[in-house]
Amino acid sequence: MSLRYALLALLTARPLTAYDIAKQFSSSVGFVWHAPDSQIYPELRRMEKEGLVDAEELPSGGRRTKREYRITPEGVRRFREWVNTPLGYQRERDVHHLKAAYLEWSSPEAAREQLRLHIAFHTEQLDQWLELRERLLDRTNPTLAARLAASPPEQHDRIVAFKVFAYDGLVERARTEIAWARRGLDLIDEQFPDDR
Repeated sequence: MSLRYALLALLTARPLTAYDIAKQFSSSVGFVWHAPDSQIYPELRRMEKEGLVDAEELPSGGRRTKREYRITPEGVRRFREWVNTPLGYQRERDVHHLKAAYLEWSSPEAAREQLRLHIAFHTEQLDQWLELRERLLDRTNPTLAARLAASPPEQHDRIVAFKVFAYDGLVERARTEIAWARRGLDLIDEQFPDDR
């Protein structure tokens, strides 16, 4: 259900076509809520039926048209309600940490490779989030720029601060995962000293 709120979040900045939403999704809210195009398009149609968004047909070259979505007052109300309501927490389902608990069943080299891949993945995420964080701070991120353009100037610093705060959490999570996997590599060396 959070997909719709991620979509509403994008539309609070400006109207967008479904294609532009999918494109911006992967470079903004998609970092905190992943969804493929195959989920985005049907959710937009459901949201339109529920009155959370309106869609307008726009010319797209030739006889083709595209639909531009904009958030409705009801969509704004529901988004604000969602933001103001504390979320419950779900128990974790983390296959990587589950697997780590049973690495004694793995060969040392296979275990090392899994942890190296974990480090590589989270290093790539860390680099991406740090870059995005910088684009938020210097206000060159296109999605943020649109949001700022539609907001009163006295709110700009607050808008930027909360976006940076969200990415700070992702940065810290990535750093923690990298450090954890590095400790795992050390543990493998300790447990399998003859297999270095």
